[in-house]
Amino acid sequence: MGFDQYHEPPEELPSATRTFARLCASLTEEAEAIGWYEQRLALERDPDAAAVMRDAQGEEFKHFSMDLEMLLRRTPPWRKIAQGVLFQPGDVVERAETVEAEVLEGESGSEGATEDGSLGIRSLRGIER
Repeated sequence: MGFDQYHEPPEELPSATRTFARLCASLTEEAEAIGWYEQRLALERDPDAAAVMRDAQGEEFKHFSMDLEMLLRRTPPWRKIAQGVLFQPGDVVERAETVEAEVLEGESGSEGATEDGSLGIRSLRGIER
């Protein structure tokens, strides 16, 4: 069995980094499985077979979400960026660019949400939200 998720010698990597790589590989595998089921469901005409595949895809959604949550718990900057992008209204790319700059470049001095419930993320166009 190959270990192609490593780009550095695995024996030199700390245990936490190897676990992180395994979670990333698992996340990718779950995403691929979700896509495979989506394609199968798009073509399947047998309602019973489609029901089984839909249920299986739901399991993959759960597994993907669990992998993602573990990765976010272990990587605070990733979690902060995800919180600024996921389930938020507005332009996805604009929000992502803004929150990335705030988290990684330290443009935001706030920790968590502001009084109005926002994360204090500003528009790239200079419009306050």
